[in-house]
Formats: sequence, structure tokens, C-alpha cells
Amino acid sequence: MLKCKHAFAAIAVAGSLALSAHVAADVDPNLPDYNRVSGISGNLSSIGSDTLNNLMTLWAEEFNKFYPNVNVQIQGAGSSTAPPALTEGTAVLAPMSRGMRQSEIREFEERFGYPPTELPVAVDMLAVYVNRDNPIESLSLPQVDAIFSATRRCGFPQDVTRWGQLGLTGDWQNRDFALYSRNAVSGTYGFFKDNAMCGGDFKSSINEQPGSSSVVQGVTESINGIGYSGIGYRTSGVRVVPLAATEGSEVFEATAENAASGDYPLSRYLFVYINKHPNRPLDPMVREFVKMMYSKQGQEVVNRDGFVTLPAVLGARIMGELGIE
Repeated sequence: MLKCKHAFAAIAVAGSLALSAHVAADVDPNLPDYNRVSGISGNLSSIGSDTLNNLMTLWAEEFNKFYPNVNVQIQGAGSSTAPPALTEGTAVLAPMSRGMRQSEIREFEERFGYPPTELPVAVDMLAVYVNRDNPIESLSLPQVDAIFSATRRCGFPQDVTRWGQLGLTGDWQNRDFALYSRNAVSGTYGFFKDNAMCGGDFKSSINEQPGSSSVVQGVTESINGIGYSGIGYRTSGVRVVPLAATEGSEVFEATAENAASGDYPLSRYLFVYINKHPNRPLDPMVREFVKMMYSKQGQEVVNRDGFVTLPAVLGARIMGELGIE
């Protein structure tokens, strides 16, 4: 399997990704331009992450500029739908906002005799959103855990059920929370559970939503609202709360620079998985789509969609491991 750890040094530190020197805050000028080749037409299917749904759609539109005869179909119901779709052959591209689980990889291997190929395509920041009128200045991950979880495994000493417990006064002091969450099929749900809740259990009072945009919409419409989803779903109706990894540690905003340095505590890679036989070249249409993702045009789409781009050196290394010239 082409794992991102083979392509560059990604070190997990306190639930965050140490991305410095490996991730570009802007589009790397050394990325290659994508150039059209002949003979590319047909159907290309993508099934998986809701977080990547916008990005896959924008990439499809960019790809159609080069290949108008390619029909790209995209479904974004959640990361857990990607592995079975890739295994069963109903999808050629399997976008995920988390890495595949061992059980998912094993099912693929049992079908094909080799593992799926994991392609890191962008960096996301999982944002904690509050209503735009909420004055909260920052939160620590233990506080976030105490708001969302019933277990408080991150160590905050008390359950947090009112905004006043976080220092807000006046009308805010006795306001409770309207908790908005992704549903369990979502990779974002799993990442938040593992990294913001130390693997604990959600409170029964959470409002599970089928998509990232509906989480943000819920927070927009509720003065007491708080929720989480990818940074690319930020709107004018919400505020992104700066976060500290631990109680009393430095607070960091969800910026590209802080994701690139590894300082923002909820940074993560976004992936696209493909079926690549180890001894055969990629299907030409898949090959060209992958080349486009790692081109200047492809990473400009990443930047435009609000995610953090990847550097040319990483794209070149992945192309080499895939045997793509």
C-alpha cells in the first residue's frame, strides 16, 4: 500500500499532525502544470466522504475542462461508504476524511490479494463552530470533550452543560448547549471522537446530522449551538473557536499556517483511495485524474475550497511510487 508515512514523515502528536516542512500554506509554485492527453473518455465514479464532496465536485469540474467526454459521478454520504464501494467495484475513487481501518483493508485484500492504495490529497482542519454572536474566545480540547462527551476521557474535572462554566457571563451564564455532530458513518465523527474526545462516547443529547453543511446550518440557527466539521464549511453565520491542545497551553486559530506547523490540534489528512494492482499500470482515466490532483491546477482547487495544499515534492514522490510519469 502507498501509505502517506512512506511518502513523507507524518508524526501524530497529541492527536494532531506534525506537518511542518511537508505541507504548503499556499499553492506550491513548483507543482507541475497539468496537460491534456488523448484518448481519455468514459465514466468515473467517486463514493465516500461528505467532507471531500465539494472538493471532489470541483476536481471533477476541472477534469471536465480537459476531458469533456468523461462523466464523473460523485456520492458523498460518508467515509464509511468508501471502502465497500472500492472493494465491490462500484467506485473507482474512494475519498475518505480518515484512514481506512484494518478491517476495511482486510476485506479489500481478501477480494484482490493486495491492499488499496492510499493517496493523501489535502490537509483539513476540523473546526469547532459556535454561533457568530457567541463571545467565547477559545476552548481547550479537554473542555470540548466535557461539552460533547459523557465520559470526559480527556481529563476535564466536571461535566460542562452551561456556557457560564466556560467563563461567559450575563445572558450567557445559564444557557445550555445545542450540540451538533456528524453521524457515525462519517470519518469526521470518528476523527472527532478519537482526537477531541480521547476515544470517549458522545452525550445522548447530540443532534446527529447527515452532512457537514447541516452541522454548520444548525449552529447558525441556534444561539446556543456548538458543532464541528471541516474548515471548508465555514460560513458567515458561525465563528471558528481557537483551540488549545491541553488546559493552559497555547491557543491556536484554525489557519493554514497553524495546520502546516502542526500547532492547530485538530489537523488531519484527507485521502482518496484507489485500486492499484502492484504489477500493472493504472487505468488511463484514473491515472490522469490522479495526476491532475497533484498538479498546480488540482492544488489550486484545494486552496480555493478552503483546505491546505500539499507540496510539489510530495506529489512527485507519489507519482513515482505509482509509476506515473
